[in-house]
Amino acid sequence: MNTNGHHSGHTPTLISVFGVKPVRIGGTETFARELSLQLGERGWQSVLCFLSEPTAEVRRFLDLPNISFEVLENSTDGDQTARRNLAAILRKHRADILHLHYVSFLNLYSWSARFQSARQVFFTDHHSRPAGYVQSRAPFWKRAAARLINQPLNKVVCVSNYGYECMTALDLLPRSRFQMIYNGVDLSRVKADPLLATKFRERYSIPTERTIVTQVSWIIPEKGIADFLEMARLVLRQNRNVHFVLVGDGVNREQYTKDAVSMGLDQHITWTGMVDDPFGEGVFHAADVVCQLSRWEEVFGWMIAEAMAHGKPVVATRVGGIPELISDGVTGYLVARADAAAMSDRILQLLGDPALRARMGASGRDTVARKFDLRKNVSQLIGSYGIS
Repeated sequence: MNTNGHHSGHTPTLISVFGVKPVRIGGTETFARELSLQLGERGWQSVLCFLSEPTAEVRRFLDLPNISFEVLENSTDGDQTARRNLAAILRKHRADILHLHYVSFLNLYSWSARFQSARQVFFTDHHSRPAGYVQSRAPFWKRAAARLINQPLNKVVCVSNYGYECMTALDLLPRSRFQMIYNGVDLSRVKADPLLATKFRERYSIPTERTIVTQVSWIIPEKGIADFLEMARLVLRQNRNVHFVLVGDGVNREQYTKDAVSMGLDQHITWTGMVDDPFGEGVFHAADVVCQLSRWEEVFGWMIAEAMAHGKPVVATRVGGIPELISDGVTGYLVARADAAAMSDRILQLLGDPALRARMGASGRDTVARKFDLRKNVSQLIGSYGIS
């Protein structure tokens, strides 16, 4: 369906609702910018709707002539107030398309949109599943309810084949309404700049002779932080010249920091907290090896794709959609969840072999260019919208 039939004097408009706070330049913010850029090239307005106002840095990053911002609090819950506020935003911008991200799959937003001006409603499933999640068909009542609630939904976008399999197995909507489009990395922001690595080391006082093993994630149990600490302990038993960096924040950070001290890791570990822009601040430039030791079924693994784009080998758990990013033994290593011994073996192997790191890093970069290039993947989404 071509949605280029403009109302007289009306600029066609897409509203993207993100149930997240735009506090750093991460995957979501980068996606929002690329989407808006490509919409602008086609004469469309892009309205970005977040849980809160973007920080100054994020606002500068997203500063394009066709972008406007709205705040929709509680959009994740989809309660009555949120629905009413969304209806007002749809009316104000006379939106042609509504796209929902990071909100509950069963919500009535798509009906609100249809009662306003929106001719199409899209939903992206960004949702990682609990550890050991088993794909199965939803019970009859749930299928019936979902079909009613989501009847106006044109397309559900899944960000990995794993996500696609999980969603279609539930049988909540006809299979024809699901589409797989990978998340992507903005390759234009990946700069080979050794100075960034040096600055990162200086900022966190990391000795120059130490190799760096990094994980960028929320500091929560699902991201395998306990396994990261145990892996670090095992690595240091064999190689004292390693420094471990955890980038991110989370409710469990204080407890994990204490654990690291009691395990004798405190002289070899840095907790950076939230970093506004990991690309710009050299997080990936400084790393020799990047980890993603998640315990839950990760639906995609944005940080893995970002590390690979920077030419870094990745050691990650064989969970969810992660095996779609990492080719075991080619771009990094896959290990069983919670297997700290296997994790430390692979890390030691990589740290002891710079040529292997370089080779895997180069393969990773090629993989990202082929499968996870944000520009190409967003252009696929624009095609799904029917915008020519």
